[in-house]
Amino acid sequence: MIVLGTHYTAFKTIVIKEVLRFARIWVQTILPPAITMSLYFIIFGQLIGSQIGPVSGYTYMQYIVPGLIMMSIITNSYSNVVASFYSAKFQRFIEEMLVSPLPNRLIVLGYVAGGLARGLTVGLVVTVVSLFFTHLHIHNVFIVIAVTVLTAVLFSLGGLINGIYANSFDDISIVPTFVLTPLTYLGGIFYSIGMLPEFWQRVSLFNPILYMVNTFRYGILGISDINIYLAFTIIVLLIVGLFGFSLWLLERGVGIRQ
Repeated sequence: MIVLGTHYTAFKTIVIKEVLRFARIWVQTILPPAITMSLYFIIFGQLIGSQIGPVSGYTYMQYIVPGLIMMSIITNSYSNVVASFYSAKFQRFIEEMLVSPLPNRLIVLGYVAGGLARGLTVGLVVTVVSLFFTHLHIHNVFIVIAVTVLTAVLFSLGGLINGIYANSFDDISIVPTFVLTPLTYLGGIFYSIGMLPEFWQRVSLFNPILYMVNTFRYGILGISDINIYLAFTIIVLLIVGLFGFSLWLLERGVGIRQ
């Protein structure tokens, strides 16, 4: 019981530290995504969207809002963990956590919880902002909550792995710039893959973000380009794989014991 209590206290401490970290500088972590998404709503939703007809029975603005909300969740959950974990390495206090009695799985869960908190916070803020531009009627609240949490967890794990491998502050921006951003923009946020030629439709199916965006869109609007059950299966399998990989990296001391 004493060990469990100690582990819980340590885990809670990591989570609180991570939440306070982004909450304390909300002007840099929460406000910018809200402003950026507002520009997307104005430029793509209103200006360009007014020249585009309905997509799957919805206005273009209504169609892209779920994707833009999901994009904010993905980028913020990822960036929160990668920056925080690399800072722990840079300031040399991650070693103290690794040599403590705290199991590595709780270290991973603590950082993931911080990324989840920031992803959900920003997602909620962007959702509120979107209501100034269009009306949203949730089709299935369970699917919305489930895919939101799972996606934030998945990309928090991705940010942790990036932070483990990063050897400089420049390294933490490589994956978001050259991998995450292209996959996000090509993940069906601004279009239905049904608009693409058959070859590119098949190529798009290899983009994991496509499944998350479409599942979230289904939860909001009730429409999707892919099978929802398949999407949840892929997301869960990716989470299990990345969680196991994260633990393995910490056990081996990759990027830390140098």
